Amino acid sequence: MEIRDFAYRILFSDQLVQKLKLPDQPLTDDSPKPALRVVEPVRPENLQFALPKTAPSMPKEGAFIDPNKRAIAHHIMANHELQALEVMAFVLLAFPDAPTEYRRGMVGVMLDEQRHTRIHVERCKDLGIEFGDLPVNCYIWKKAQAYQSVLDYLAGLPLTFEGRNLDHSLEFEEYFLDVGDKKSAAIMRTIHNDEIEHVRFGITWFRKFKSPDDTDWDAYCNHLHWPIRPKVSKGDTFHRSPRLAAGLSEDFVDHLESTTE
Repeated sequence: MEIRDFAYRILFSDQLVQKLKLPDQPLTDDSPKPALRVVEPVRPENLQFALPKTAPSMPKEGAFIDPNKRAIAHHIMANHELQALEVMAFVLLAFPDAPTEYRRGMVGVMLDEQRHTRIHVERCKDLGIEFGDLPVNCYIWKKAQAYQSVLDYLAGLPLTFEGRNLDHSLEFEEYFLDVGDKKSAAIMRTIHNDEIEHVRFGITWFRKFKSPDDTDWDAYCNHLHWPIRPKVSKGDTFHRSPRLAAGLSEDFVDHLESTTE
């Protein structure tokens, strides 16, 4: 199977099982073109993007004692992971001239996103809600429509949304532990560890693609599209150590920690 075909299946299948299906064999990248921009992914009927403000909000910390609220949290996070997977497939199709080494690395991250989606879906079901029973938003997908280059993608998703999850994954691990839900907490720790590697992938390739005249921070800020700003990549509690572990520089982390923009 070609990398392009893998991305195409993720974006155009109307069955979740197909979107989350692993490649049957090592992927080749012999025919990445032509470029294709997708306005909206094909999804199962019960996972169509909902109208604005109709999807449930993430439950607050104090609500996690209720298993239904924890199920809602996993439902929302499953959709976040699925959107990230679809955005990555979108980027592979939209920018086929990127180096094969980069595209293969993207596939590796996508396999993690498939796994993350599956484990959130399974835990959601364990807690009493089937994935697709609730409306889902399209926030991450819609923001990806602004990407005009691979650098835009790297700034927007690995360094911002996945960077933010370095904080959120630890926050939710704590919320689950506080109510004795060790299984959900373990899921969040697993995802946290994977996100460190995803951010590492992002900053490694960001440095390869950006102008050598720009600092990491300046290039990052220049490749974000309003309303996404650097502060979006921070959770309620800022964690330096996982960002440094992912390869972000002290200077970059200092800027990020202090920014209010």
